[in-house]
Amino acid sequence: MMNEKIKELIKNDSEELTALRRKLHSEPELSWEEEKTTAFVCAYLEELGIPYRRTEPTGVIATIEGGKPGKTVALRGDMDALSVEELNKDLPYASTEEGKMHACGHDAHTAMLLIAAKALVKQKQELPGTVRLLFQPAEEVAEGAKALVKQGAVEGVDNVFGIHIWSQMPTGKVSCPAGPSFASADLFTVTFKGRGGHGAMPHDCIDAAIVASSFVMNLQTVVSRTVDTQKPAVVTVGKMVVGTRFNVIAENAVIEGTVRCFDPKTRDHIEKQIQHYAEQVAAIYGATAHVEYTRGTQAVNNDEYSANLVQSVVKEAFGENAVYFEKPTMGGEDFSEYLVSVPGSFALVGSGNPDKDTEWAHHHGKFNIDEDALAIGAELYAQYAWTYLNQ
Repeated sequence: MMNEKIKELIKNDSEELTALRRKLHSEPELSWEEEKTTAFVCAYLEELGIPYRRTEPTGVIATIEGGKPGKTVALRGDMDALSVEELNKDLPYASTEEGKMHACGHDAHTAMLLIAAKALVKQKQELPGTVRLLFQPAEEVAEGAKALVKQGAVEGVDNVFGIHIWSQMPTGKVSCPAGPSFASADLFTVTFKGRGGHGAMPHDCIDAAIVASSFVMNLQTVVSRTVDTQKPAVVTVGKMVVGTRFNVIAENAVIEGTVRCFDPKTRDHIEKQIQHYAEQVAAIYGATAHVEYTRGTQAVNNDEYSANLVQSVVKEAFGENAVYFEKPTMGGEDFSEYLVSVPGSFALVGSGNPDKDTEWAHHHGKFNIDEDALAIGAELYAQYAWTYLNQ
C-alpha cells in the first residue's frame, strides 16, 4: 500500500527538511509562546495551498482534502521548546535564545510534519479521505493537546497518529508496539504545618523539617509495599522547601513530586495513599498536612489495529529490520488526550547515533538528533496517512 511517489518526494526534499528543522531549532519558543513558530507554519502552509486555522493562543489546525471521499486521519506534531540552556554552542544552528532550547525534538516533529504535508498535498487528488494536521503548542506543560481538543482538533476524526524522535533508539529504527507506551504523569504538592521556634528549644516546637523528611522516606513504601508488583509505578519527590534560617526550627514545609504509572486503578490507589501517608505522618508529630493532587497526562495506549498498521508501514517503507520494540517509558506525553476519544497510536523514531553524539537524554542541554532520522519521520507521517485512508 506504500506510495512510491511520496517516498520520492520526501527524498527530494531532504535538504529542505533539514533546513526547516535547523531554523526551528535556532529559534526556540516556550509553551504558549510559540508565536513565531505558529506564524512560520502558517506561512509555509499558505505556500502549499493548504487551508488552516490558528488555534488560541498558539498552534495550527490544517486540512488536506483528498480528491476522493473517505475517512479522516489526524497527524500531530508538537512545537514548543524547553527552558534549558543549549550546551551545543558550536552548532551553526544552536539556539539563539538564552535559556531556551529544543531539547526534546519538537523542532524535528514540526519540520517532519510540514514536509509530510508537502508530499501529501501533491498526491491529494488520489487521496481517498482527509488528512488533518495538528501543529500543537504546549506539550511540555501537558496543556496543548487538551486545548486543541477543545478547539475541535479531533471532531470527525477516525484515527490519530503521532511521532516522537527518540535518542535512546538507534537511527533507522521505529517502535510502535500495541498497548502502553507512555505513562500517566501527575503532580502532587504536600504542605506540612508545624510550630516554629528557636533552634535551641526544640521541645517547644513541632519541626516541619522532621515531618517532611519522615514523609519523604515513608512515601517510597507506597510503591514497594502497597502497589501490585506486576503494575509498574514511580513516585518521585523532586522538590522540598523547608525552613528560613539555620537556627530557626521550621514551621512550614512544602514538598512537590510526580506519580507515573500505566494502570488507572494503580493511579487512583497512589493518589489516596499519598493523602493517607501525609495525614498519618503529620499526626505522629502533631502537625497538619494539606495535599493537592493534580492529574496530568493520561497514559498513552496504542490501539492494536493502529499499531499493527504502523509496523506494516515501517516494514514496507524502510525494511523488516527497521521495526523495533522499545520498552514503555515512565515519561509522560499529552498525545494521550487525543486517544481519549479517537483510536490511534504514537510511534518512536530512533535518532541515536554515537558517531554523531546524538544519544544524549531528552531535556539535556547537549540533546541533538541524527538528522538522517528526519526523512524517516516525515515519510512515516505521510505513508501512515496514505495507508490508513486506503484501507
